[in-house]
Amino acid sequence: METRRFLPLAELLPLIAEHKRQGRTVVFTNGCFDLLHVGHVRYLSRAKSEGDILVVGLNSDRSVRCLKGPDRPVQTQDDRAEILEALRAVDYVVIFDEPTPIDLITAIRPAVLVKGEDWQEADIVGAAEVKSWGGRVVRALFTAGASTTGLIDRMKKTAPE
Repeated sequence: METRRFLPLAELLPLIAEHKRQGRTVVFTNGCFDLLHVGHVRYLSRAKSEGDILVVGLNSDRSVRCLKGPDRPVQTQDDRAEILEALRAVDYVVIFDEPTPIDLITAIRPAVLVKGEDWQEADIVGAAEVKSWGGRVVRALFTAGASTTGLIDRMKKTAPE
């Protein structure tokens, strides 16, 4: 039987604690991951390369609508979580409904926090907290031309009327 990797925080925390007891480095990143594309796959692989266990905080449907507008997400949070869970780089997926993942970050206490290169470290939610317990913050490179918004725009332009 395959171990579940898409979990509520209450079920995830004991697993994370066990990984830490075993000396594994826990990495955290977060995002909407609405239409998964090569940029996401490369980003998540890069995040995973920073440690042993990659936890992805996934914005809930409500949270995505607040960030991206009423037409998003394109896929439900459960579908997005299942797709992420299938990726080799991703060890765990946990959904958050709050405006930011700060509660997840402070509960999980990752050794490494990864965000995209478009973020300045001072603006990365959780950066100060992660550094306060001896962790580090990594800004990962993006794949040029790969974005969910770009995909949606291209689909709208090529869709028959």
